[in-house]
Amino acid sequence: MKHFELKGQLRQASNKAAIKAFRAEGLVPCNLYGLGLKNVLFTVSAKDLDALLNTPASYIVDLVIGEEKYTAVVHELQFHPISDICLHVDFLAVNETKPIAIKVPLNITGHAIGVQAGGKFVKLQRELRISALMKDLPDQLDIDITELGIGKRIVAGDLHYDNIQILTPKETIICTVKATRNMVAANPSA
Repeated sequence: MKHFELKGQLRQASNKAAIKAFRAEGLVPCNLYGLGLKNVLFTVSAKDLDALLNTPASYIVDLVIGEEKYTAVVHELQFHPISDICLHVDFLAVNETKPIAIKVPLNITGHAIGVQAGGKFVKLQRELRISALMKDLPDQLDIDITELGIGKRIVAGDLHYDNIQILTPKETIICTVKATRNMVAANPSA
């Protein structure tokens, strides 16, 4: 999996006024925890954070906070309900020895036989939640839809990858090929 370096500055536990002041300066308050670490409170530039958040890719984040370096994943994000500005980020510290739970984008490959027969391909999920060791985390999960016929679907339970556990519920529909109105009108007996 790709790594993304993010630089932050330590901060003290603070009240609402201090948090508002950080945001006015273009900084986003963050928290790092996990792996027995004492909570690390810090801020990052909203511009630097946007480069991490405004992409469909998932990353292992290399946090540089002062003199310390940490490896983490984005755990939780809080956004303003109207302006959609990131208000707070929680990072979860990770290492090479424990499995990491993370969302990974899906990559659809092939051309479904159902689409060639006149059906419409519908992709319902863009990513899956998986668990794996850091060395086994993929940049994306490839799904071949070549054999997908009309009325057929692929669910999370159908997918299997080496050294990866899929955490998304097994019944979650990933993609399907639906019959179009023209197909139904041409063949009313079906």
